[in-house]
Amino acid sequence: MQPLNVVVLQSDVLLAQTLQNSLQSHFSFIYLARNLGEAKAAVPKYRAHILIVDLELVSRAEVEWLRREFPGLCLVCTHRLADEEMWTEMVEAGASDLCFSADSQGILSAALRSTRASAKAIAA
Repeated sequence: MQPLNVVVLQSDVLLAQTLQNSLQSHFSFIYLARNLGEAKAAVPKYRAHILIVDLELVSRAEVEWLRREFPGLCLVCTHRLADEEMWTEMVEAGASDLCFSADSQGILSAALRSTRASAKAIAA
């Protein structure tokens, strides 16, 4: 499998850095964006395969826009109070998954699972 790049947009800088530390042994490059505009620009600039985005910074409409603008992108949403209703809403909007913001392992699993599924679909 090819090396994968990640863009992370989180409202909590410490959580973003913790997430970066958790992901660094699994991905080639991780960029920490400070706002949605920076994240949007970073996806094509760094050829990101995965965008991890905090729903405290991004609306459902923006998730839908990201899905349309970057159709091959694995979009993992996070929220500190994630629940089933929010998960359903974000998956319907085009997200690959929704995880608790502090669940680095869950975020990693969602990103890896989604990128493997995409790779298998391309290979088939």
